[in-house]
Amino acid sequence: MGSTGETYSDRPGGARDRDAEGRARNARPRDGLGRPLPYDADGVPRQPEGVVRTPGETVAEAQRLLDDGKPFHAHEVFEDAWKSGPEEERELWRGLAQLAVGLTHAARGNLTGGARLLRRGAGAAEAWVSDSGRARPHGIDVEAVAAWARELAGEIEREARTVDAAARAPRLRGTAG
Repeated sequence: MGSTGETYSDRPGGARDRDAEGRARNARPRDGLGRPLPYDADGVPRQPEGVVRTPGETVAEAQRLLDDGKPFHAHEVFEDAWKSGPEEERELWRGLAQLAVGLTHAARGNLTGGARLLRRGAGAAEAWVSDSGRARPHGIDVEAVAAWARELAGEIEREARTVDAAARAPRLRGTAG
């Protein structure tokens, strides 16, 4: 039984998911928006955790995932950069991860949380640019991405409906991609 009283009977072997070091992990398959599926379902391939990429590789992989309608998976790519990159860039990557999670929530139907995270991520990325003096870090058009996030947050609140994550994916490096 888990800490909330649930059983693990649906899990293979009935045990909690653990990695090689014994840390809790959720090995359930997930859909394109990161929602857990039953263990026997076919899910989309997950992003491996802890991958160290160059900033250019991070931006390219995140953009590919956003374009494919997989903002949850893009958030995991940004999270890897946030955790493995230089300390002085962590807030930039954290802000971009929040934007991807905001889009995830908006696509899943959590409209209030989606709008809130889109604005929070935009503010974090803009604050990083202001503090660093780097307007286009790694080619990322932070000003345009922040404007996209705020526009989408307002639209979500006005229209009160979920969004198509692929159709509403931001262009991290501007219109040229």
